[in-house]
Amino acid sequence: MSLSLHSFIQIRNYAVRGTPKVWKEEKKVFAKVNYYPRHPDHADPPITPSKLLVVQRVKPYGGNPYWQKAILDSLKLNEKYSRTERSKKSELIVVKNTPEICAMLWKVKHLIRVEPLRQPAKLPEDDDVYATWLLENGDLVLTPRIDPAREQATLDHINNPKRLDRETLSYELRMRWLNPWDT
Repeated sequence: MSLSLHSFIQIRNYAVRGTPKVWKEEKKVFAKVNYYPRHPDHADPPITPSKLLVVQRVKPYGGNPYWQKAILDSLKLNEKYSRTERSKKSELIVVKNTPEICAMLWKVKHLIRVEPLRQPAKLPEDDDVYATWLLENGDLVLTPRIDPAREQATLDHINNPKRLDRETLSYELRMRWLNPWDT
């Protein structure tokens, strides 16, 4: 009842046996990578890679080897730049999408989260932008500048002594309660 060990081993080493003949016809070559599509008429969608990447450390800095800490230090993802003193998460940083940076990110991929920076389709001029936010999912949000008439109306409402908001009402009612005969 003894079975040989070779009956349980699957051979997946194509270097010894060579590439199957069926695959050789369907092969597509991209630079130095051989790509075998699942279907003969399969075409990948056109992808334009992002020029910038948003990186955040999501695992603790301590307890890692010195070479991974050196990479995190060079990217400014160490504890010195975290939100709190002993935080697991660090601030968001933006890095270029270059092969050198990607090689560094690959070495610490288990400690970080990488998202492509998604910009709006049309970027405004320098004078049109009031504020920008970079969200954790990589979206860059631009807030346009408010027109001066609307901004002045808002300031007039805030500085109006007769406005009826919570703070003004509570202050006036408290003053009337403390000094009922001064009204």
